[in-house]
Amino acid sequence: MKACSFLPAATQMVYDMGLQDLLHGVTFECPELSRAEKTILVRCVLEGHDYSSEEIDRIFSASKAEGRSLYYVEEEKLHQIAPDVIFTQDVCEVCQIDTKCTQAVLDRLPDMPTVVALTPQSLTDVFDTAITIATALGHEEAAYTYLHGLRTRIDAVIDRLRAGRVLPKRVMIMEWMAPIYNCGHWIPHQIAYAGGIDMLGNPSGDSIVTPWEKVRRYDPEVLIIAPCGFTTERTLQELPLLEQQPGWHELRAVKDGAVFVADYDLFTQPSAATLVDGIELLAACFHPTLFTVPSALQSKVHDVYPAPATTLSSSGHGWRAER
Repeated sequence: MKACSFLPAATQMVYDMGLQDLLHGVTFECPELSRAEKTILVRCVLEGHDYSSEEIDRIFSASKAEGRSLYYVEEEKLHQIAPDVIFTQDVCEVCQIDTKCTQAVLDRLPDMPTVVALTPQSLTDVFDTAITIATALGHEEAAYTYLHGLRTRIDAVIDRLRAGRVLPKRVMIMEWMAPIYNCGHWIPHQIAYAGGIDMLGNPSGDSIVTPWEKVRRYDPEVLIIAPCGFTTERTLQELPLLEQQPGWHELRAVKDGAVFVADYDLFTQPSAATLVDGIELLAACFHPTLFTVPSALQSKVHDVYPAPATTLSSSGHGWRAER
């Protein structure tokens, strides 16, 4: 069995389930370990360029309108691997290469591989995707072991919220800054499990451009900024785009020191484990008196305006804020 993954989330789950020996090809955006060990098959014409958020949005919008893809497959390398199965996606043709884009290349292979298109819309769908991947690789049982551990972690968050009798926080997660996009698909479900509600979000649907004035009227208690594809460092470089918006400093989240920048892979890379990591991080941002940021995730979040009373917990696992 030879498999190739054309999306980072699938690659991450293959590794999480211990099935990486069956994986032979990945994309330029897949996890670092996989890129070091496997052949990189999928590339993007934007690689190596440091475009701003506005420029990236403009380029992707133009390519979509013209019916062009910014992604391409290294055909010769794919021929050499001759995979039995290829994992691709049909959720977003902007963020990753999709099935339609790869089909012409696959048609030129001597033997057509099985194409498994992954199209999760909800958090439940993402969990089911793990089963789909493991089954296609002939190891269905690996998915059930994997998912049991993740559900146990979610249950622990829910139990602590229940014991603390907390009310859901009014929050917003931004998937892009220029223009501003709300959150969609599985992210509103992550928010709910973490003890929040995002009334600007679009559960199980696409994220959409959201006018700044709408955000201002909504006035979230907690604001998480996690642009798709951006690390915390990259997002912080463009934070002035939001700070220059009228009324920014009057937002409740800003005044209360509850604005956080977070790595995209906890939200817009839909591997089951990273999304559960995202739930645990969100719980600490929403309810810091009950939760702390896990030590493994501290580098993936930045408290933009830490309140004076905010201090790191003595255990070193995150902050305990008395706001």
